[in-house]
Amino acid sequence: MTYKPFNLTGKVALVTGGNGGIGLGMAEALAQAGAGVVIWGTNEAKNKSAEAALRGHGGKVFVQKVDVSNESQITEAMTAAVQQMGRIDTVIANAGIGSPARSFLDITAEQYRKVLAVNEDGVFFTLREAARHMRDRASKGDPGGSLIGVASLAAIEGAARNQHYAATKGAVISMMRSIAVEFARDGVRANSILPGWIATDMTAGAQASPAFAEKVIPRVPARRWGQPADFGGIAVYLASDASAYHSGDTFVIDGGYAIF
Repeated sequence: MTYKPFNLTGKVALVTGGNGGIGLGMAEALAQAGAGVVIWGTNEAKNKSAEAALRGHGGKVFVQKVDVSNESQITEAMTAAVQQMGRIDTVIANAGIGSPARSFLDITAEQYRKVLAVNEDGVFFTLREAARHMRDRASKGDPGGSLIGVASLAAIEGAARNQHYAATKGAVISMMRSIAVEFARDGVRANSILPGWIATDMTAGAQASPAFAEKVIPRVPARRWGQPADFGGIAVYLASDASAYHSGDTFVIDGGYAIF
């Protein structure tokens, strides 16, 4: 018998913020591995572009306009996704925003709450509804599932002038560990992914900065920016049966930056 743990045929994965950047990089790999894919995003143009790209891989695709800072939108969208796709096996809570400031002292309450609403509340409500679906399936004799929270190196490295963002990403790590313990008996595992310096729209300013290129990227042992496609492998692994006994972990994907 051939070992095929990475074949995702028959499985369905949902990726928030899956219409671009790291989210789309993961979604494309999941689709190529055979999974049906659900994408949540707020930008209609990017949603349509991502849908076209994913349909090119031949699998079933369902795209929804969802603002993850809105609890009711999440609840309704999760119900619709399950109805449309029949099941959800993997949920990657990837949607996030940044809001850098000149100093911790300059971060306003409005900035703080906006980042919190997407990066922490959005992950919380998305995974709560996903866990609800997975526990319901388990109660009917169909256990299993993978919940993934996309955090950031900012959660562990000391991100000056970015305390509000760092706080939300640290919360994701703790949240995933708690979920991993509570839902293990339902066959559900939960893990975090911490990206390093990745070339996406969120880091466009840094990518255009000569000082950043001179002082930061040379500190990355891989000597390059990470790319969205670099997250395809970890997404497929965590969605697959190969990770059936791997839960409560934190995966740092940063080209070695955190240890150098």
